[in-house]
Amino acid sequence: MPDVLIHAGTLDCAEMRHEIPAAILDPFLYGEHDGAAFALLSVLDEGSVREVRPEVEIVDPLELGLMDLLEQGMDRDAALTEIALRACERAGLRSAVVPRRFPLGIADRLRAGGIELAVDGAQFDGRRRVKAGAELEGVRRAARAAGAGMAAAAALLASAEPGGDGTLQAGGEPLTAERVQAEVRAAFELAGAVGDEVLVAPGPQGATGHDLGSGPIAAGVPVVVDLWPQDRASRCWADMTRTFVAGEPADDVVRWHNLCRDALARVLDALAPGVTGRELWEVCCDVFEAAGEPTQRDPQGRTPLRDGFFHSLGHGVGLEVHEAPGLGRSGEALVAGDVVAIEPGLYRHGYGGVRIEDLFLVTEDGYEALTSFSLEMRP
Repeated sequence: MPDVLIHAGTLDCAEMRHEIPAAILDPFLYGEHDGAAFALLSVLDEGSVREVRPEVEIVDPLELGLMDLLEQGMDRDAALTEIALRACERAGLRSAVVPRRFPLGIADRLRAGGIELAVDGAQFDGRRRVKAGAELEGVRRAARAAGAGMAAAAALLASAEPGGDGTLQAGGEPLTAERVQAEVRAAFELAGAVGDEVLVAPGPQGATGHDLGSGPIAAGVPVVVDLWPQDRASRCWADMTRTFVAGEPADDVVRWHNLCRDALARVLDALAPGVTGRELWEVCCDVFEAAGEPTQRDPQGRTPLRDGFFHSLGHGVGLEVHEAPGLGRSGEALVAGDVVAIEPGLYRHGYGGVRIEDLFLVTEDGYEALTSFSLEMRP
């Protein structure tokens, strides 16, 4: 295994959070040389690291001459960068792989000091692929929060009645995407999760993919509800989508929904270690193309593709809501321990769409569903 360097805080860097699962705001240097790990950080955070990784050697910047550099007039950032080089030299590290977002300023100084660095995103993706222990439990809690949020959205939509203008009313007030989003956030909070962005996209807004949705919700239109809460304790994510219709759905929406459910079932029949994300995407494309729907594989001459199945089948989920492995044209082989979101969808630009999505843990003999909520369109 190559030596490793990461420079970041644990709150905004999945690579660092995986190695040091504690809340450390300020960026610091983490390294591994010949299998031994060290962390260059203040005594303020020493206890947090020792609690979760007692075997990591703690290197105090003051021991490496930080105060001397500051007294010589060097600004703090430059001094800390110099101390990072000294920490690597002290550990005997002469080359390392770094994540994609390794700071350029630190990299420049280390290279100038004779340390060879290579960006290897796949190496760090691979370190985080297999979910176990506290991370897997965090994903499970986030998945339960997603279910609680979906239940809140469904309950509010189920309570609504058409008003005189065709838009929905609930509790004597117009039912808007914003009201549903607020109910979902409240449910997340009670479940120990956070989700500042909540997608509740009615009608044409649901056909664009990532429009969070806004404004009144009309009776009879499909409402895509896509939730990706983050567990507060572990900072792990979940991802889950349902499509609801309050009122009578149109025939084409019913057809799309049935096709999405069929595609999900067919994909799950194939979900297992060793299967590639591309192979699963192909299974989904088979279902949709047989029904005459355009896909990325067969766009039917539509460029750009805005209708049909215009996105990938899904993605890994963990310390990032979108991470390896991919489930699309470049999808790699799955391994036991992967957590994947599978999200077949069909859309017509300017009209509306249907998407369903659930989260699955790949196991040695198949999979385990991590999210659970009715797939019915009627809330």
